[in-house]
Amino acid sequence: MAAVSKYLTAKNSSIAGGVLLVLYILKQRRRAAKLKGKKGSSEVLLNNEKDSKKDRAAVDKDFVLRIFRILRIMVPRFFCKETGYLLLIAAMLVTRTYCDVWMIQNGTMIESGIIGRDINLFKKHFYFYIAAIPGIALVNNFLKLGLNKLKLRFREKLTKHLYDEYLKGYTYYKMGNLDNRIANADQLLTQDVEKFCNSVVDLYSNLSKPLLDIGLYIFKLTSAIGAQGPASMMAYLLVSGLFLTRLRRPIGKMTVTEQRFEGEYRYVNSRLITNSEEIAFYNGNLREKQTIHATFNKLVDHLHNFIFFRFSMGFVDSLIAKYLATVVGYLVVSRPFLNPSDTRHLTSTHSELLEDYYQSGRMLLRMSQALGRIVLAGREMSRLSGFTSRITELMKVLKELNSGTYERTMVNQPNSGELEAEEKVTLIPGGGQIVNMDNIIKFEHTPLATPNGDVLIKDLNFEVRSGANVLVCGPNGCGKSSLFRVLGELWPLFGGQLTKPERGKLFYVPQRPYMTLGTLRDQVIYPDTYDDQKRKGISDLVLKEYLDNVQLGHILDREASWDTVQDWMDVLSGGEKQRMAMARLFYHKPQFAILDECTSAVSVDVEDYIYSHCRMVGISLFTVSHRKSLWKHHEYYLHMDGRGNYEFKPITEETVEFGS
Repeated sequence: MAAVSKYLTAKNSSIAGGVLLVLYILKQRRRAAKLKGKKGSSEVLLNNEKDSKKDRAAVDKDFVLRIFRILRIMVPRFFCKETGYLLLIAAMLVTRTYCDVWMIQNGTMIESGIIGRDINLFKKHFYFYIAAIPGIALVNNFLKLGLNKLKLRFREKLTKHLYDEYLKGYTYYKMGNLDNRIANADQLLTQDVEKFCNSVVDLYSNLSKPLLDIGLYIFKLTSAIGAQGPASMMAYLLVSGLFLTRLRRPIGKMTVTEQRFEGEYRYVNSRLITNSEEIAFYNGNLREKQTIHATFNKLVDHLHNFIFFRFSMGFVDSLIAKYLATVVGYLVVSRPFLNPSDTRHLTSTHSELLEDYYQSGRMLLRMSQALGRIVLAGREMSRLSGFTSRITELMKVLKELNSGTYERTMVNQPNSGELEAEEKVTLIPGGGQIVNMDNIIKFEHTPLATPNGDVLIKDLNFEVRSGANVLVCGPNGCGKSSLFRVLGELWPLFGGQLTKPERGKLFYVPQRPYMTLGTLRDQVIYPDTYDDQKRKGISDLVLKEYLDNVQLGHILDREASWDTVQDWMDVLSGGEKQRMAMARLFYHKPQFAILDECTSAVSVDVEDYIYSHCRMVGISLFTVSHRKSLWKHHEYYLHMDGRGNYEFKPITEETVEFGS
């Protein structure tokens, strides 16, 4: 159709107009059909609405409110270091503006001395210039120092604030496992925060300096060429600024999309490193390469579009903010000299006219450049709006997660009747009550459900007191891990009442224990620090006993010091890591411990000793294990069948014989 339109355009303009009108109508109908198709699918529509809200980033009222909300975090009070650096930058900007005006005036006098062959005038102002060089250089570098320090201070304040919220309670877990609004928190907390802080400080510098220049040059030029010239330049600034701001609106959204794709690209690379061994066993390098290439190509395609858009906007920016501004400047500065009705220069000599024009022209040129920088600052402001949108979204999600609210997109949307019934029973995160009480774990009419709302057990009721061990068994997917996540308060309680000790009195030991970065001592006392260990009055000799109890004393002998730093995830074998986790359990001595297949790589004799020692020191256990030899160490069993049913009964001799 485009080819036909081109052909008809060459033949007859009226026919071409009709064809173009038809093409336009067809295009609108096609767009309407697409929208109608989207309305037919509720899931797609909901996702598109969510993406549009998340991606909305423009220089508007919301942007101003967001930026001030974040600035209150980065500048917490008036008398602080950040305010000092802001004032230093402002002072250096004012000083540099006056230095620019002085250099224009002094340079004009030097050139007047050269043209007028006045050696005394030349020497005087030439020496003034030489004497001023160190001061001007110092002002410029003080300005750079203030800008760099302010960027670092802003990043420090904002990063610490975000991490305080991110690492409050289990928020970091909830963000990745309960809530799916933030896909790559690491990208936001590192790169996006740095880029946001740099953009804010650069915008402060790029706006305040031109504004100071404009104010000062308007004052100087009004006395030299009248008020009409500066007023014309300001009118041009207003019109061109509004026009360019309108054109730049897509930059904010494109910046948000760029950072999201960057985060996805980083994620697939870190995932490859984390799971390199499993991938190597599967010979999955080609499949992973396809995944990485697909993610990278998505980023590259977007960047190509972004580069082309910036190229187009750069052309328009240069045309309007740079060259047309210079044209307006020429028209304004020439008017007093070329207008016959202007009487100010009727009696001026050629030298005076040249000096006046040269000085006024330079000031007007600097003013037009300042106006151009303000217009171009809109481009950076549009990009900043993208970073502001992402940081604001992160702050909003962190706040809601810390208040117990989360959002999760359902993959399978139930019909309205099912959804209403399900919401009444399960989809009320935090609908249950948690009561903290020592030496007891009690579920009272508690539904066991996943964050997606899938009900595993509708009504869970059982009670365990300190001194009794419970063996949890059942097929995969029956709810064993879900039970422990509810106990650890990682997942919300959807109803009923759960009575349990405080978080610090319940310890979890997984099948693949976590080894922290740090010393050998840190592996035993984690998450305590060395100061916490000393505060508890536990000596290194006691730590050595814990290692000996789990047959890991040879590691201390091999490393020769508790302060040895290694990559313990690689240095220790699977069985050694499991035994190290048990030594960690002995150190903390909680009231209850959850052992999730945590002795699968440990010999039976060491396992027997571990369970006997736990009973001796008063640690009650919830154990998930398929080893039949462990039945004798427990008083109760909790069996889940995976179909919503369970039974909680004492372990008798017949049960042990059946388990054996």
